[in-house]
Formats: sequence, C-alpha cells, structure tokens
Amino acid sequence: MDLSLILLVLGLVVVGAIAQRVAGLGFAMLVSPFLVIALGAHEGVFLVNICGVLSSAIIMPRVWRDIDWSMFRWLCSFSVFGSVAGALMAGGLPSAPLSIIVGATVLAALLLSLILVRANVTVSGQVPKASAGFLSGLTNSLAGVGGPAVSAYAVLARWPQRPFAATLQPFFVVTGMVTIAMKFVTTPDALPPLPVWAWIGVAVFIWAGVLIGEQVQRVVSDRHARFFVLCCAFFGAITALVSGLRAL
Repeated sequence: MDLSLILLVLGLVVVGAIAQRVAGLGFAMLVSPFLVIALGAHEGVFLVNICGVLSSAIIMPRVWRDIDWSMFRWLCSFSVFGSVAGALMAGGLPSAPLSIIVGATVLAALLLSLILVRANVTVSGQVPKASAGFLSGLTNSLAGVGGPAVSAYAVLARWPQRPFAATLQPFFVVTGMVTIAMKFVTTPDALPPLPVWAWIGVAVFIWAGVLIGEQVQRVVSDRHARFFVLCCAFFGAITALVSGLRAL
C-alpha cells in the first residue's frame, strides 16, 4: 500500500473520530463508504470494524457512569449471533456486491434516521430489543455499520440519549471484537496490508480525533455539524453504491 493511500486512510479516520464526537453520528456511517472506495469492500469494512472497536474503547471510560449494563447484556446477547451470520455471509460475497450492500445500508440508515425523527410510534418488550441487537451485529459484519439498528430502537423505545450513547460504547467494543475474530477465520486475507507504523497511526489519529472533537464541539452547533456529516455520508454512500454497480 503506497504512502498516499495510507495518508488518505489516516485522514478519513481522524475526520470520522471528530465527527462522532461533535455530531454524535456514528464513525462507521461516515467513514465506511469512503474506505470501501479507497481500499475495496472487504478491506474497507474490515478496517472500519477495527477502528470502531478502537474509537468506542477510547470513549468508553469517559461515559462509564451512564452505561446501562442491563441493556448492554440484552443487546450483546443477540448481536453476537448477528455478527457471526454477517461475517459468514460477507465471506462468500465478491467485492462488487459487498460494496453495493455497504452503500445501500448507509443510505437506508440515513433515510431511516430522518424518518424516525418525526415518528410517534413507541415499542416495548424484549423482542424489539433482541431484533435490534441481532440486526446491529449483522450490519456491522456486512457493512461495518452497526449503529442504525440500535439507534432506531432507541428512538422508538424512547431510550434517553445519554445512557443510550454511553451503552453503545461497550456494545460496539464487544460486537466489533466478535466480528473481527470471525473475519480472521473467514476472510483473513481481507485485513488491509498496512505497515506497523500505519496501524499505530490509526490508533493515534482516532484518539486525537476524539480530543479535537471535544474542542470543536464547543464552537460548532450540533445542527450544523450533523448537517455537514449527513451530506458527507450521503455522498460517500451514493458513490460506493454506484461504484459497486459499475463493477458488477
């Protein structure tokens, strides 16, 4: 992998970390389509899974007091099955169809988020909770995007934002680690061929992005930040979708 591509990856990683801290929008939703375009579908999703675990692990100590451990156990119990199923499915897909799935998943998630803001529906019980966990694990393995399913559940279940955001951090760490372990078994050659210094750089840039995001958050309104991130995510998702369709 040449230096220019590595620098592009590091730039995407830090932008994603900043956006997640400032706008509250998932790191993967913004970065996944662009990494898929830059590295290829399998390699891009694999890297997003690794970065997702790192970013959540960095944020988790900062929100530890607000984590709902009961909800965490429920969601993780079913996300593990989704992660395994998604990894097995992704392992059998060529790059072009997987790129289409990534773009379509992110587009569907963005549209769903816009629709649910105006929804008056409320859900309760264990079935929606279990379904959200399973779907999150499935889409995380397939497209590197596990947030939309649990975000939709949080909106419909009226789960308060603070414990929801906090609980997602250990949830994404566990779900991501299961996904990564499965991909080392099913598609080990999909691990991006980054040199050691670049892997260290990914971790440092994610950490730096979180810290920068905390500073940017003080001067940029949530509404403007979300609008910018949504525009970038839509552009990336459409580009990944078109790229996959052309390759297909």
